[in-house]
Parts: sequence; structure tokens; C-alpha cells
Amino acid sequence: MADQEPYLVISSDCHAGLPTEQYRPYLESAHHAAFDGFLAEASARREQATRLGVRNEAFARKWFEEHEEGLRGGWDAAQRDKELDGDGVAGEVVFPDADAVDSTTAAPFGVGLGLSGDQDPVLGMAGAKAHNRWLAELIADSAQPERHAGVALLPITGEVGAVVAEVRRAHASGLRAVMIPSMWVDKAPYHDRRYDPVWAVCAELGLPVLTHSGAAPRHEYGDHLGIYVTEVTFWPSRPLWFLLWSGVFERFPGLRFGIAESGCWWLPNLLWFMDRLYLGAHGGKKLSPFSELTMAPSAYVDRNCFIAATNTKRRELAQRYEIGVGNICWGSDFPHPEGTWPNTRQWMRTTFHDIPIAETRQLLGLSCAEVFGFDLARLAPIARRIGPTPAELGQPADQSAVEAAWAPAREVGRHWLTGHDFPFIGTARPSPTTTLAGGASRHTPDPTEGSTL
Repeated sequence: MADQEPYLVISSDCHAGLPTEQYRPYLESAHHAAFDGFLAEASARREQATRLGVRNEAFARKWFEEHEEGLRGGWDAAQRDKELDGDGVAGEVVFPDADAVDSTTAAPFGVGLGLSGDQDPVLGMAGAKAHNRWLAELIADSAQPERHAGVALLPITGEVGAVVAEVRRAHASGLRAVMIPSMWVDKAPYHDRRYDPVWAVCAELGLPVLTHSGAAPRHEYGDHLGIYVTEVTFWPSRPLWFLLWSGVFERFPGLRFGIAESGCWWLPNLLWFMDRLYLGAHGGKKLSPFSELTMAPSAYVDRNCFIAATNTKRRELAQRYEIGVGNICWGSDFPHPEGTWPNTRQWMRTTFHDIPIAETRQLLGLSCAEVFGFDLARLAPIARRIGPTPAELGQPADQSAVEAAWAPAREVGRHWLTGHDFPFIGTARPSPTTTLAGGASRHTPDPTEGSTL
């Protein structure tokens, strides 16, 4: 019979932020005049968002009326812990911008989830530091600081020395990760060696580097909201292949890189595509060797990367053996309306009811704990008090049928490496393999059957 202990749940994607005007005490006085101008333009920004369809007026009114008390958890530590308890969440990773409807809790100068390479480098760093100071204070003053891993804002496209200094300052203040812009716009792309000192200090201090959905080239979309929502998760994902193919993960093997609130549905096909190029698929043979890499791309993803897959969907979990079970970190997105709060327990039951219990523990908390350095011993009493049990998620104590149902997909795994047929198409079959760097293996094609990569 399976272990029925409550789950230790850690959300890899939650949000906190002061009402914007209250950031003033955390902002250097030299920037107060510019901050006044930024505040004066807030209503115009909301009106534009409504006109473009980004803001649904009727939904916004209803959302704030029905969740007024809980939404205070965006900046009130006691209320925050109450909301986490209600969701069964023992720990959380804290990104900026508690309000994703009206942006009334945006960090100064728009450097929250809209952090981008086209922001003023001086004001951008000033706004980021103000938020980082406040977030560190919020966590330090919490009754249960062990529950919260703060993510520092890092305008990485600015002056490198200032960026490195802010990494060290944020780490010293207790923050446990950094968020960089998804878009560098007209600044140097992330394959540029100018960023190496930043990757180096983050690896040295054990701070994961993340991107998060939000920024996008909205000026290109007109009022066609569908274009924005179609590619808003593309931009945070794009730095992954810049870092990977340029050898950043080869030069900094201890660097951890994550992508938040962008799903993980896109990753299986990306891994298949990148691996087949690296491993010499017919269509890539004319290309020069990828001399920056010593392992297949999927091996770097397994070693260096993770996905903070907010509100993970069942379609994504069905592909978890291709993505890598240990690479997925579930998130609630509290307190954003597109997340699972305040109905997280029901969401978890709907999503995980037929997932093996051992894998559910990994997906709901253990992977996130490893990446962000949560102290499991300190979180355990909280989890025992509030965590949902396997039975509450509808998971049977006898796991034999569940394990058997997933066995074929688990055996196939990354089909382009294991040599099995694509999952659920035909019958999985053994095939000759060749060992790859990083411990992976690849199918050795039969010359009579063409390229199988």
C-alpha cells in the first residue's frame, strides 16, 4: 500500500507586491520625482489596457469584489500565510506583481513581470532594487520565513558591475533566485559573453536564474489580443536555447535556469528537435559541429534547467516522461486569477488523481525544494498540518493499477533516445542503443529504415 502522508506542496510560482505608490520608502530619493511621473501615468496605462482588450472591466470588478480579503495577501504576510494554508501550500517561490488584473501592485517603473531590455537602465535598476528590498523585508518579517523563497528582480541588460553587485546584495538579504528579462530588445542577446560574470555569480551563490511570462512586443499586436496570448509564453522560453547552444551551461555547469508561468507543453518537441540536430539527424548533417556542447541538449536541460509550470495541465503531465518528471515544478500562481487559488485543492484533485503518488510528491514539491533550497525538515510540520493527502486527491492506496497504466509511457520515455516507438503509436519495442554523454542513450538507426531521430 502506498504512503498516505500529506503532500508537502511548494508552489514554484506565486506573486507579491506592494500597492505601487507604497514603494516610495524603498526607492532612493534621487528617483522620487521620476516615480511621481510614473504614478501619474497609471490611470492612462489601465485605460489603454482596457481599450486593447488586455483588461476585462466586468471580470476585474467581480474579481476584486469577491476576493478582497484574500488579495491582501499580496503584501500582507499574515493574510498570505492564511491563503497558502487554505490552498494546502506549505512553501512558495515569490515573484513580483501581486495584481495581474489592474497592475496596481507593479514595481516602480514597470520592472515587475514587464521587466524588459528596453527599460531605462538607471530607473530600471532603481525600481528593481526597491522591490527587492521590500520583498526581503516581507519575508524576514513573516511569522514563517521558511515558507517563502523570494525572487529578486534583475535588469541584467544594464551595466554588468551594477548587476553583479545587486545579485550579491539580494542574496545577502535572503532572496533565493533572480528573474531576468525575457526580452533583451536592442541590448546584447544572452549568448553574449558580457553576461558571463552574472552567470558566474549566480552559480557561485546557488541562485537560480528565471524568466517569467509577461513581457512581449505588444506594440506589434495592435488590438489583436489573440496574437499576444498566443506568443506570450514564447518569449520567456526563448532564452533557453540562447543559453544552451552558446555553451553557457557548459561553462557554468552549476547554473540553474528556469522558465516560469509558460507551461511545459512546448518542451517535448523542443527537446526532440534539438537532440536530433545535435545527434546528427539527416537534415542537420550539412551544419558545422556544435563545438560548444559536449552533451546532447536534453542532458543540459536535465542538469541545468527546470520548468516552473504554473497550473500544470493534464496534457502536460501526460508528457512528463519526455519532459523529465524531475524537471517540472508545479505552481499555483497565487494570487492571480488565471491560477488555481483559491480552489487549489480541487485543481490538484482534478489534475493528479491518476498520477503515481511518488511522482506526485516530486511534481508538487520535492523538485521545487531541491532547486530553491527549501528546508524540508522545517516545512514538514506545516505540510502535516495543511497538506492534502493522496486520498484527498482521489489517489488509491493500492497503486498497482496506476503504475501499470503509466508503465508503457515510462518505458518509452524520450522515444528518440530510448529507441522505442512514439508513445501509444504501435507497440513499444527494444532497439540497439548508443550511449551518449550525460548518461543518455540513443537509438542506432537501421540504415534500411531512414532517419529515425
